Amino acid sequence: MMYAVDIGKELKPNMHGGDIYRNQVNIDFSVNVNPLGMPETVRRALTKAVDECTAYPDLYAEELRSSLANATGVASGHIICGNGASELFLAVVHGLKPRKVILPVPSFYGYEHALAAGGVTPVFYPLQEKHGYAVTADLCPILTAGVDMLFLANPNNPTGQCVEEAVLTRILDTAAKNGICVILDECFFPLTGKSDSVAERLKEYPNLVVIRAFTKTFAIPGVRLGYSLCANEEWNRLIRMQLSEWNVSIPAQRAGVAACGEEAYISRAVTLIEKERSFLTEELSRMGIRVYPSDSNFLLCKSSMPLYEELLKKGILIRDCSSFRGLEGNGYYRIAVRARTENEILLAAIKEIVSEKNPSHY
Repeated sequence: MMYAVDIGKELKPNMHGGDIYRNQVNIDFSVNVNPLGMPETVRRALTKAVDECTAYPDLYAEELRSSLANATGVASGHIICGNGASELFLAVVHGLKPRKVILPVPSFYGYEHALAAGGVTPVFYPLQEKHGYAVTADLCPILTAGVDMLFLANPNNPTGQCVEEAVLTRILDTAAKNGICVILDECFFPLTGKSDSVAERLKEYPNLVVIRAFTKTFAIPGVRLGYSLCANEEWNRLIRMQLSEWNVSIPAQRAGVAACGEEAYISRAVTLIEKERSFLTEELSRMGIRVYPSDSNFLLCKSSMPLYEELLKKGILIRDCSSFRGLEGNGYYRIAVRARTENEILLAAIKEIVSEKNPSHY
């Protein structure tokens, strides 16, 4: 089953987490960044870059693309750097000019925003709660020759679930057979600890554009740095044409180069996330809150209690998911996986709410 819906032309303030500017927040669980925080090497690179800001940035971000090539195994000529993943989603839509786009939902709002900016109303493909809102091979039959583009997140947001490797391969094969461009968002993928990124198979799939960001992996959302990986040279040319000159600042380029050498930091983060994700899942479930399976550093939860409002009163911000298409008004919340001390503060606060709203539970 599919349905087409008109989408608004303006970005609404409740479409993203991390709104610490209009809320009184002590701990932010609404934005899903690495719980280890910014690496010290990245912090030093940003500080040092201040003195270089009297010059223009490198127009081609050559050192950064070279570092990314070494880190990903993808040729630097197949890498485009952007002012966050969001800029690249816009560039893809404006450059490749799709007409019919399939968008599984619930998923990240940024795809809708980019499509709306390009004058495109996507066909929304509702993911099923009975499958935990996971992407399954049921998507394949609608990937017909009349479709131009598919947006897909791996792992998905807000569920945190990765697409099973066999399912993803089947989707990519079906899309390639029917000439469909696949935009695969891997912004959270490094924090899953998985090693089966399709970025290693770009030459096999010239219809594939992989988009990643430094934001989540290195806890630097304020720096704004992302990149795309694609082996289709004509598509890369069209995408680059949509980007302004000097779109990646000197601090962002320096931070990216430093981050590319932080493999041990990512490994430590994955270990921490796995441990704390299990801890949060067990404790939240014990309080009667449904927690959906996740492979990433955040959890999709469901509760009849007004968790967002009650936690905000305590200075804790979580993500109210009612603005996600397909989760409207159903008591869904997204909670980031943070360090143990902060997770314990969150759980204690939720326990107080449960005791207040549902005293019979205890």
